Amino acid sequence: SENLLESLVSTGNICRSPIAEAVFRKLVTDEKLEHKWRTDSAAVSDWNVGRFPDSRALGCLRHHGIETAHKARQITKEDFQTFDHILCMDESNLRDLNRKSNQVKDCKAKIELLGTYDPQKQLIIEDPYYGNEKDFETVYEQCLRCCKAFLEKYH
Repeated sequence: SENLLESLVSTGNICRSPIAEAVFRKLVTDEKLEHKWRTDSAAVSDWNVGRFPDSRALGCLRHHGIETAHKARQITKEDFQTFDHILCMDESNLRDLNRKSNQVKDCKAKIELLGTYDPQKQLIIEDPYYGNEKDFETVYEQCLRCCKAFLEKYH
């Protein structure tokens, strides 16, 4: 079976993308598809490298019965060469990723907004960092809808 690889990207890799990564990993595990997918998340920037996700992101995931041990990392040239899909959270991420991918000789990743898979057509997953618990919950719900639809399409 082909090995599908997915990376989820946000600006700092401490709020949105770790939530999306944990949600997708749980969906894949629940569907017994973990042998088919390698899921990771990364940041466009290097601000938070090595940090654990925001405590509110961890709290939101825990509330939904999901644990993660992810530590923030910055996206690498190899990510563009190995991942089949790189899904990001907003237009600024998309611009940055497209710019970075243009500098990679053999980029194989399809780069797109995770929100393009949302059945509710919420294209942008807003950064909840300056918000409250409710904003993290909104991110979780969006990620869940998008990841389910993405998995259905590529499974």
